[in-house]
Amino acid sequence: MKKLSAFIRVHLWAIFLFVSVSVSAQEFKIIRDGVEYAEMTRGTKEEPFRINLLKLDLTKVRLDVAHAMDAAIGLEKTSSIAARHDALAAINGGFFRLDRSIFAGDATGVLMINRTRISDTYANRIALFIANNASRTDVFFEHFGLQDMIRIGKEEFYPSGINRERKENEIIEYTPEFHRTTLTDKNGVEIIVENNRIKAISDGAGNNVIPQRGFIISANGKKREALLKIARIGRKVERFTTDISKETSKAFPLAEDIVGGVPQLIKNGKIEITWQQEKSSKAFVETRHPRTAVAKLKDGKFLMVAVDGRQAGYSVGMNLNELAAFLLELGAQDAMNLDGGGSTTMFLDGKVVNKPSDKEGERSVSDAILVFPRKRN
Repeated sequence: MKKLSAFIRVHLWAIFLFVSVSVSAQEFKIIRDGVEYAEMTRGTKEEPFRINLLKLDLTKVRLDVAHAMDAAIGLEKTSSIAARHDALAAINGGFFRLDRSIFAGDATGVLMINRTRISDTYANRIALFIANNASRTDVFFEHFGLQDMIRIGKEEFYPSGINRERKENEIIEYTPEFHRTTLTDKNGVEIIVENNRIKAISDGAGNNVIPQRGFIISANGKKREALLKIARIGRKVERFTTDISKETSKAFPLAEDIVGGVPQLIKNGKIEITWQQEKSSKAFVETRHPRTAVAKLKDGKFLMVAVDGRQAGYSVGMNLNELAAFLLELGAQDAMNLDGGGSTTMFLDGKVVNKPSDKEGERSVSDAILVFPRKRN
């Protein structure tokens, strides 16, 4: 009976959203050429939703992804990232490691900036692919299933990850985007690669300097032993990107930037919340939180959404069923959820326009999706 009641409650909210969320064109104000903004309140007096929206014409603006401090680790406020890059607008991006360690800010999903992948995927989660062309920006939503494969001599293997903390029995790739050094301890081996050749083998001495024209393969435990068997000074090293999921198709070769999220919300104009496939949790879907989301609308425009939450009487936040229903009503063809909670931030014209939920105010995050006016030829 409790399960049935929860089911009815969720669907009643979805129905409520569908009948009451009709957003007229008049609710959006033109901020700049190609940029429309709306701030609205929906829901009930007892359980309101405060929502900020940006509707973008991708023939008149372009999108870019930037990481905090322009590195693979580190934290910075969305507004600071935007201001530092002189962006017109921005929202926070993907999920990340949030703690007090030196690895704080490490993206926990796929992240690619300027065609350089600096973080790996997890569970083939949904991702936003951004392809900037001379006349327009194209966006795609696909589950990301690509992974690096490394070949040393005739031996091939898949690293455990890229540009993150090395844990027990792992092989991690470290590229120049990560940090000046690998930040590893001495309990492993590091293969320094430059110009596709092994330049040095550092066994029992971590934290090596990452070459600007190369990378480091770092391993410990049993993986260290396996790597030492095939590593020789001067040996050729090749890196390949392989599609282990067979799902990532036309988007990857075109993309300049990629940012991951979880989960997919809408596909081909229908609600399709793939939380189980993406190894999320039912509680994450059904609990109301502040939310950040992006969508491609049926008219080709791009939508950025920030839903405030965790603030009784002001905005309670949305669960993902409510968010998906809301986006569908706005005309979403495809949509995905980004990092939310205290990270949810929308920046526009020099200021934060939503009300972040952390008591300290705007949270420092890993990365942000930035909006720039398109340069005219």
